[in-house]
Amino acid sequence: MKLKVCGMRYDHNIEEIARINPDYMGFIFYEGSSRNLTTSIPTLFPCIKKVGVFVNASFNTIVEKINTYNLQVVQLHGEEKPEFCKSIQALNIKVIKVFSIKNKFNFNVLSPYESVCDFYLFDTKGPLSGGNGYCFDWAVLENYPSTKPYFLSGGIGLENINQLQAFKISTAATYCYAIDVNSKFEVAPANKDKKSLEKFKQLL
Repeated sequence: MKLKVCGMRYDHNIEEIARINPDYMGFIFYEGSSRNLTTSIPTLFPCIKKVGVFVNASFNTIVEKINTYNLQVVQLHGEEKPEFCKSIQALNIKVIKVFSIKNKFNFNVLSPYESVCDFYLFDTKGPLSGGNGYCFDWAVLENYPSTKPYFLSGGIGLENINQLQAFKISTAATYCYAIDVNSKFEVAPANKDKKSLEKFKQLL
């Protein structure tokens, strides 16, 4: 499974976490988030893909951020329609469409997005658009009807390693492409702890 570290903001911390070579690094462009990025991004190793995270942003705003930060992936965390996803994909940008889950989920809502995004991301349904800090019931994914690869997100930390190892051998994980981590590895909003992330990557 790939590793995505999301909610990065500070130059020194970005450079520090980049040294453990996560596959993806997420940068949030949403003013309602304490992890909202307003500065530049240091040069990263080419193997680390830069993901821009947006919540109901305009097409022009996303294009501007793609060009400014040289983003390779766009993560859509709002109520974006399939046509909007398709317009981003047409820019030769990978699209991750986010869906929030609590204890149940209607997978029928995925159907219109099957051909207009590259990945799904399943996050915990909570009061915030992301970074709620707790897991949803992964057993819900036993009913995943698609073959599209997905990111597993929502309050995942070191304390979930045994749970993740059990999940990895379940049928629910057949199309789980990556684990997305954020708030559980922070010493403060957007400031990640390198040692705990290093340990998590090794165990994963």
